[in-house]
Amino acid sequence: MPAPPVPNVLLIEAEAATAYAVRSALQDHFHADCVRHCPNVALALQCDVTTTDIVLTCMHLPDGTGLNLLERLLARRPDLPIVIVTSLSSIDTALQAIHSGAYDYVAKVGDWMAVLPLIVEKNLALWRTRQENLRLQLQLTHTAEELQIKNRQLEEAVDKLKAMALTDGLTGLANRRAFNQALEQSFQQCSRYGHDLACIMIDVDGFKTYNDTHGHQQGDNLLQLLGRVLQANCRRADLAGRYGGDEFVLLLPETDLATARLVAKRISDQWAISCGGLRTCITGPPGRTLSMGLACLTQSHPADPDQLLAQADQALYRAKQLGKACLVVHAPPAPVTV
Repeated sequence: MPAPPVPNVLLIEAEAATAYAVRSALQDHFHADCVRHCPNVALALQCDVTTTDIVLTCMHLPDGTGLNLLERLLARRPDLPIVIVTSLSSIDTALQAIHSGAYDYVAKVGDWMAVLPLIVEKNLALWRTRQENLRLQLQLTHTAEELQIKNRQLEEAVDKLKAMALTDGLTGLANRRAFNQALEQSFQQCSRYGHDLACIMIDVDGFKTYNDTHGHQQGDNLLQLLGRVLQANCRRADLAGRYGGDEFVLLLPETDLATARLVAKRISDQWAISCGGLRTCITGPPGRTLSMGLACLTQSHPADPDQLLAQADQALYRAKQLGKACLVVHAPPAPVTV
């Protein structure tokens, strides 16, 4: 059986004979002189507790009590294992010592000196167990914190992927999928509460000619510029999206026909001003004007979201037929009288 590790024991004992006996008992057990002896509180407080493995202290000292010394030593090192060794065999005193932070309480009765080395070993093992538990607890806490960080990073990555899945990569506007989802939701809500809902389809006039003349990079710049113009003219409840190619779409919840017309005009005016700042890139009419088609829920009475979008698209097609650079409002066909 391997010999127990030699501990660094600090013994605070007022009686020299008892201190000698304790030192001898521990030396015989651990086969080494492992005891530093202090006869009073003052000398004990001068010792380096960071290198002490365990403290054995009696209850009555010339300049204080064992409980007072216990409190002062634990203030310097809270994890220090301290055993009270005293001739008092009082349950109340023992409980007071344990509650004050002592690891153990040994009464000087019977064959206490013979079992003292085993008590030292037991309390050192208890200290090591507590330290290991603390280490594991800190490791568990650290692991839990790392897991929380990883979970947050994963959530952020998922949110980013979701946003990317619903965002047009070129303009930063909603893509077709995101727009269709918003259209479905807004249509149901506005229909339920009797609110209006406007949908504007927008097309850059002559974009293909401009793109072929100036190249795809300039064409992309033009589409990005329109995206910024649309975004600047949207309320928080509105949604601007790129529906495909040079075709864009605006969804304006709780917006009537007259207000939607004003929004379309504001966008058209702002677009003309913005293009004016790109004279070095835009030569000739293509790209400077917009064709728009407008459909409103209470105006054209669509049966479902897809029909509202189709009505706006039909109005846009009509605007192109009429020579472009204009807004056409979808109107339901007149009733046929028989």
